[in-house]
Amino acid sequence: MLVSDLTLEQKIGQMFICGFHAQEPDEQIRRLIEEYHVGGVIYFRRNIGEPEQVAAMSSSLQEMAAKQGKLPLWIAIDQEGGMVARIDHRRVSRIPGNMSLGATGNPDFTYRVSAISAQELHALGINMNFAPVLDVNNNPRNPVIGVRSFGEDPEQVAEHGSAAIRAYQEHGVSVAAKHFPGHGDTSVDSHLGLASVEHGMERLREVELKPFVRAIRDGVDVIMTAHVVFPAIEKEAVPATLSKAVLTGLLRDQLGYEGVIVTDCLEMHAIAKHFGVGEGAVLAVEAGADIVLVSHTLQDQIEAVEAVMAAVRSGRIPESVIDAAVSRVLKLKEKRLQPSGTQDSAPAFLERHEKPETERLLREVAASSITLVKDDGQLPLQEDEPVLVVWPELRSETQVDEPWTEAKTLGQALSEYIQDVNELTISAEPDLHEVEQVLAAAKGYRQVVVATYTAGSELPAGQRRLVEGLIALQPQRLVVASTRNPYDLAAVPASPAYLCCYENTPYFMEGLASILTGHAKAGGTLPVSLGSQTTAS
Repeated sequence: MLVSDLTLEQKIGQMFICGFHAQEPDEQIRRLIEEYHVGGVIYFRRNIGEPEQVAAMSSSLQEMAAKQGKLPLWIAIDQEGGMVARIDHRRVSRIPGNMSLGATGNPDFTYRVSAISAQELHALGINMNFAPVLDVNNNPRNPVIGVRSFGEDPEQVAEHGSAAIRAYQEHGVSVAAKHFPGHGDTSVDSHLGLASVEHGMERLREVELKPFVRAIRDGVDVIMTAHVVFPAIEKEAVPATLSKAVLTGLLRDQLGYEGVIVTDCLEMHAIAKHFGVGEGAVLAVEAGADIVLVSHTLQDQIEAVEAVMAAVRSGRIPESVIDAAVSRVLKLKEKRLQPSGTQDSAPAFLERHEKPETERLLREVAASSITLVKDDGQLPLQEDEPVLVVWPELRSETQVDEPWTEAKTLGQALSEYIQDVNELTISAEPDLHEVEQVLAAAKGYRQVVVATYTAGSELPAGQRRLVEGLIALQPQRLVVASTRNPYDLAAVPASPAYLCCYENTPYFMEGLASILTGHAKAGGTLPVSLGSQTTAS
């Protein structure tokens, strides 16, 4: 289908990807497809059940569009791996997150696990992944990127990002590399506020932009924008998503990118609270965005579509701008999207005989990722001696912290090696009462292992007090293992032994247990700097 075959309403619809709130097509998404002609859908955990349900929902959405004589839909998802995985069903591979892969130092691992993910997404009718994250995480206080990044070295991020891009696109899934021009050196979560990166252009070219330059060279299908202000590029205090200087001047004109540009969700506070979703959509299109993402609320989704429509009809946005954007979208759809109903059978694919091989690979990646940072004679644990394990439980889900529903705790994993394991579960933000309970219990143990979990920019005060209290008790062996943010050591530098796992997913807890008991060696190398406390690697 050519751009000239579409009405103005249909063209503008092709420039939107929207979400909904059910596990089958509901009135919200039906209205968006049939009345507003949206060109794509995004899934979140609220949409995900059994694999058969996901595949059937994908087919139903495509059939809904086809019956209206509309183009095939983008069906998108944020399946980054690690702690950001919208699909967490046991029959879908639990691929590691980016920092875990960065710690292996092996881009081939990144290619192989991305290929597995691509094949599984394709089997579920999902044809676009909002990944990989190409942000260079060089700010320990970054509350939203962190372990979603491959690390702090721009060359390493570029190499691993390139491997992921190739794997997904070679297996029929478009990727959206994010968040251009770089969300790594911020201390504000753009879901909640407006961040700024103050560096000059020379520094941006040497660090933040390098992974995106490599992605463009490698033919990345889509690039997603950052809701972050870059004063060196844009003189006005507007985020990159809404900046013509960033999207057109830098990304298109200077870097030569000819693919599709998609915004991050406009309902995030960096846009919604400062500009409004409707005006944000208009500004994003004026800046050079081809697709606008509005993930959650029907009222906001309709407001955004109608605002762009009104801007074209009033002459604020020339229709030629719309035509150029839609032309890029249609060109990519023709390249990537299969006709409705031709995807693999999800049940057959997900039960394929290669599953044991996949599991061996994921265990190998975990072992190659876990990093021994510091050990003052604490390891290995003695298997004939009781051990107390302290496990922080993530009890609130966010867009960037999604616990697996079928999780495996460190205590459960250690029980495969040590008969007498007592595991105490605490909140990721424990109060004083929880801390005192754990310290009282720990007095009877000579071996203690405490996992830490940081969802934001620094270790919660309760976890810090707990580790400090355990250190003061001076058990014969005390090991601290970060199960997300590697920077936790800065809060508890006196820890006698410290390991980084980068995520608390089952393969990593199994790998950590084998390392703690001396049955395996930690194979990872720190992908970020932790300062002077590092005594082993």
